[in-house]
Amino acid sequence: MTVKRIRLAQRRKACGYTQESFADHLGVERSTVGRWESADTEPQPWLRPRMARALNLADDDLQALLDDITVIQRQPSERMAFVLQNPASADLVAVASLHERVRQLDESYDTASSTSLMGAAGQVHGQVKVLRQHAASARVRRALFEVESDSATLMSQLVWDVSQRRDHRAPLRYLDEAVTAARHGRDATTEAYAVLRKSFVALYGEKDPMRGGQLADQAAAIAQFTSPSLTGLALLHVAEAHAMTDRPTECETALEAAESQFYKVGDDDVAAPYYTINEYNRLAGSCYLFLGLPERAEPILRSAATALRAKKKSQAITLGNLTLALIRQRKLDEATATMHRTIDAVELTRGGGGLNVAFSAGRELRPWRHESWAQEINDRLLALMAAI
Repeated sequence: MTVKRIRLAQRRKACGYTQESFADHLGVERSTVGRWESADTEPQPWLRPRMARALNLADDDLQALLDDITVIQRQPSERMAFVLQNPASADLVAVASLHERVRQLDESYDTASSTSLMGAAGQVHGQVKVLRQHAASARVRRALFEVESDSATLMSQLVWDVSQRRDHRAPLRYLDEAVTAARHGRDATTEAYAVLRKSFVALYGEKDPMRGGQLADQAAAIAQFTSPSLTGLALLHVAEAHAMTDRPTECETALEAAESQFYKVGDDDVAAPYYTINEYNRLAGSCYLFLGLPERAEPILRSAATALRAKKKSQAITLGNLTLALIRQRKLDEATATMHRTIDAVELTRGGGGLNVAFSAGRELRPWRHESWAQEINDRLLALMAAI
């Protein structure tokens, strides 16, 4: 397993130092700087204040760079096996390995079925908790809390999907665990995302837009000082909650507030991949659909569905909503074609959100249930249900 302190190296280069000139400035060997950046060693405590000044950093910011270890190449590791057998020996390199595993599983979420990811995600979540419970170092324990929050959030998504969004208690337990772990790790961004996921359960599972909006608003308040992108995403769900309760003025206000966050997103916003113009369009389209404006939702959802082709679960939800927008405008030929695309996407991923929207669209086709094209769609939905 190859690991690096990538951000430490980036900071050195941004300050105009090569490894050699940085070593000369600090009075150490160039190989010493190399070992710091490859996470083999750490600078001695007496050297850190001078190092922080050279990099124009506060002491806490330097510590954060030293704690930030990235896995570059993952291979079977005897070291990791030893750590799992001896949890008190966990170090930041082991934490980075587990964090990378969670990241890989999370990246697979939009292209793989939730059922296929459950086993591996549950295993790594259990490993993180065991190491955190036995970690001898406070720094390592705090870092493990951050990973635990991420892995608990992922587990909540998977168990909810596998239950076809019928079991709300299990995902909420994982999300409460994620919030607690994030607070221990003092990670406001991860805490905000876990709270936002709780709002999803309220909005789409419990069908409680009032509580869902309150949780989304709470997530925006937590994220506002750390992540404009996550703040914007939370505000989109505040807008959706207003749309669900037929409050168009409040919905438009929240959409405008969400859009304004785009202009605040910077390179240091770790949640930026969650909040793109495609996500904005997907949720804005959903808002107009709830407000009874399918003609306004349609072009927005068309654009989002095309742009989200690489994120199959998000695309399935968007295509399902587009189908609903077309049905409600009596554009039945287009609705039929889009419905088949929706089912295609759901068959690939078995995503709970796309599945639920697909069945909602199927129910709205009941007035045409005797038509051959509607019967074909119904047959595909029944086959999908039987396969789950």
